[in-house]
Amino acid sequence: MNIRILNLFKKDYNSKYQNPLESTKVKTDSEAKEIDLSKTPTGYYSKIEIQGIRPIEDKTYSKHLLKNYTGCLIGGSIGDALGWPIEFRRLDEIKRIYGDEGITDLEKINGIAEITDDTQMTIFTADGLLKSAIKKFDENSVPNMQTVYQSYQNWLSTQYTGYKKNKNGWISNIKGLYANRAPGTTCTGSLERRIPGSIETPINNSKGCGGVMRVAPAGLMYYKNPKLAFEVGARCAALTHSNPSAYLPAGVHACIIANLIQGKSLEDSVDNSIEILKDYKGCDDTLYLLEMAKNYAHSDIDSEKAIRNLGEGWHGDEAIAISVYCALKSPNNFEEALKLAVNHDGDSDSTGAIVGNILGTYLGEDEIPNKWKNSVELSSELRQIALDLYNKPDEIDNAQERYAIY
Repeated sequence: MNIRILNLFKKDYNSKYQNPLESTKVKTDSEAKEIDLSKTPTGYYSKIEIQGIRPIEDKTYSKHLLKNYTGCLIGGSIGDALGWPIEFRRLDEIKRIYGDEGITDLEKINGIAEITDDTQMTIFTADGLLKSAIKKFDENSVPNMQTVYQSYQNWLSTQYTGYKKNKNGWISNIKGLYANRAPGTTCTGSLERRIPGSIETPINNSKGCGGVMRVAPAGLMYYKNPKLAFEVGARCAALTHSNPSAYLPAGVHACIIANLIQGKSLEDSVDNSIEILKDYKGCDDTLYLLEMAKNYAHSDIDSEKAIRNLGEGWHGDEAIAISVYCALKSPNNFEEALKLAVNHDGDSDSTGAIVGNILGTYLGEDEIPNKWKNSVELSSELRQIALDLYNKPDEIDNAQERYAIY
């Protein structure tokens, strides 16, 4: 646990607020289950508790609607774009520049609000998952992570080469993605070494939030199976980030999205994701901050202080905790939640993107202000990707050509 955060929490979260750990039984690392992957039943997921797993039911879910899918991706891109101009600024500086409320509207260049690597990598996560699903889709098993990793390699090439038509599918040929928007050093460094990481085979000890901010498509694709959505989200992040405090928050994020698509409330979606989190080794830091975030959201603590105590969002566990706090604090007001999510000392575009994904899924695109969704970069492409994730793999137009694997 980050000692600075822990001390701040002990100091500010006094008897006026309930200590989250007093009412929550936490499974420690030593208690977390280790699953023998060789004994995992065929067609089921790995590294999670097998007991209680049931086959996917063929049923209709209340928010499995295209507007919730577009809301997720468009919402994430808006949060990303809103936080991008202030990503590396402290809150006092933000207020000096934008006023006491901080940044409240998208900054535009030629009428367009720029996205960053957060949305770019979300798009390439979708690319990898769609390519894998078109080749073989199983709602009960982890997809081919090598395919996802190759899509991340395709993203890396967009950061260092000029646009040139290539054979890697339509997403790799979107010219607007060939822009360098301060990509994370762990993402670029890990991919440059061309050795994919995994939960079982770490390649570094990074806690960075570059894994969690990109995995919403896992929740959209595997919405019928939140436990699998968690596993896929975590494994997507672990390709580049090997510390549990980086890849487990990604699992939480994907799992929240999946639960929301099923029609669960925001509170229940968070709680369900936390329950799944508890069965993973190395969950303690993420769990602690999430419980703190939940308690803060239901208290009258000042929001600036709450976010400051949760961290700055540069680490994955801090980013998901800040995002959960902001979403729970303003669950029915997309605009207010995003303003809260970006106006702080830390990684504003990443926390903005995560909150945008969550509330965009929960509320649907119709509840996103027109002034934002009509001016964010690559909005038409994001809507197409949302449609492709919404459809079954065999229903995607020109799927073999658009998502070809070479």
